[in-house]
Amino acid sequence: MQFKAFRIHQQEAGVLAKYESLCVDELTAGEVLIRVEFSCINYKDALAATGAGKILRKYPLTGGIDLAGVVEQSASPQFKPGQSVLVTGCGLSETLDGGYAEFARIPDNAVIPMPATLNALDAMTLGTAGFTAALAIHRMEQNGLKPELGEIMVTGASGGVGSIAIDMLSSQGYSVTALTGRDSQRDYLQTLGAKQVVLRDELLINNGPMESARFAAAIDNVGGDLLSWLIRSLRNQGSVASVGMTGGSNLSVSVMPFILRGVNVLGINSGATPRELREQIWRRISTDLRPSRLAVIRTRIVEFDELQKVFPEYLHNHTHGRTVVRIAH
Repeated sequence: MQFKAFRIHQQEAGVLAKYESLCVDELTAGEVLIRVEFSCINYKDALAATGAGKILRKYPLTGGIDLAGVVEQSASPQFKPGQSVLVTGCGLSETLDGGYAEFARIPDNAVIPMPATLNALDAMTLGTAGFTAALAIHRMEQNGLKPELGEIMVTGASGGVGSIAIDMLSSQGYSVTALTGRDSQRDYLQTLGAKQVVLRDELLINNGPMESARFAAAIDNVGGDLLSWLIRSLRNQGSVASVGMTGGSNLSVSVMPFILRGVNVLGINSGATPRELREQIWRRISTDLRPSRLAVIRTRIVEFDELQKVFPEYLHNHTHGRTVVRIAH
């Protein structure tokens, strides 16, 4: 059986990504063969496919860190042919062939049964971005976060993680402030539930060890100096979930916020989350944390053949919300 896949190769001149015809036996090993219906585009996917970032740990591999579809064959007692499933992270497009193909062969411990209230399209509107947002909220709530404790800041607000986090938080009664670099996204962010939208250029940041205590918590997609400012701006026992580093990977901050206010920095690694916790988070995504504005967040559906046209938009920050990729018709 031959099928279409978007493969990423390493050559002397750099990364080469192209569509190829594959056989199942050419895929990386796994117990569950999935007929892929939808995937999605994440910033990480654009980095991998263009060579702008070193994501793959072996070559060649099929791109796409997320997928949703139907089990075609299974050597695992956990899954049966015809069952709807999803996979996010877990080494896809790093060490395993990913979701940009008509078929994917996946280890059974990476496969999640599709929650009853989701379909493949909704699951990929969420994807790794939605899982990351939900995991961040879950971790902060484990640390005592409640709506009545006050304002929550979400940085990188118009991106996938930020958009879904705003929807999830506002739907749970949290007061969300969205931070963005683009004034053109103000209406979009308010539609998702942000009570206040702040432009990055409007921030007043001093160089002292502490800022005025403002936020009960934050979800940060940026890192660097902005993460340092958030740590200094948290209230007593506040938490910031660090999920990205588009603004830099270095962090310079005094120990004073930790000692004087007892703040917490929670590192969110969605790709390496243990299976039991992944299943718990997907249950929450399909129930109490289910976004109420998926149709707004899903800004477009692109066809499988259109992938390479879209990647540059992610690299140059010309997107918002989520882009879903239709693999099968």
